[in-house]
Amino acid sequence: MSLKSAIFAAALTIFPVASLAEQVGNVDVDWLGNDILIEAFSDPEVEGVTCHVAYFDRGVIDRLQKGNWFEDPSNASVSCRQTGPITLGDIERDDEGERVFSERRSIILKSLRVTRIFDEANQTLIYIAHANELQNGSAKMSISTVPLFDPAVARKN
Repeated sequence: MSLKSAIFAAALTIFPVASLAEQVGNVDVDWLGNDILIEAFSDPEVEGVTCHVAYFDRGVIDRLQKGNWFEDPSNASVSCRQTGPITLGDIERDDEGERVFSERRSIILKSLRVTRIFDEANQTLIYIAHANELQNGSAKMSISTVPLFDPAVARKN
């Protein structure tokens, strides 16, 4: 890996790719201003799939009480569904998949990500929401699948 590539990879870790999500819901969970935010985004390489991700957003009072101003919990949930005719673009086909959504959860080095993995043997797209951290990775995750069993599913080559 060249020095330029290593710097770019490090920058992506520190400053994750901005999400192209639209907030579609905001559920108040307590009087401290804590909310559950729900955002919708389309898979950038798979037409016809929309994902909704829900995550906890700490309010100002909670931040003051706990003394941790710069970080939100890693908890998240994802649900992805077919919302139109599916057309597969040039997607990653290895077992590590491809990041399709990323949102910062702290001021430094922690982000919420949604990664897509293509299970070719079962013709299924797998979406997993997880935290990405420099160390002490979180085991908190959520998974959603979109089967491609419909004969109308087109593939771009």
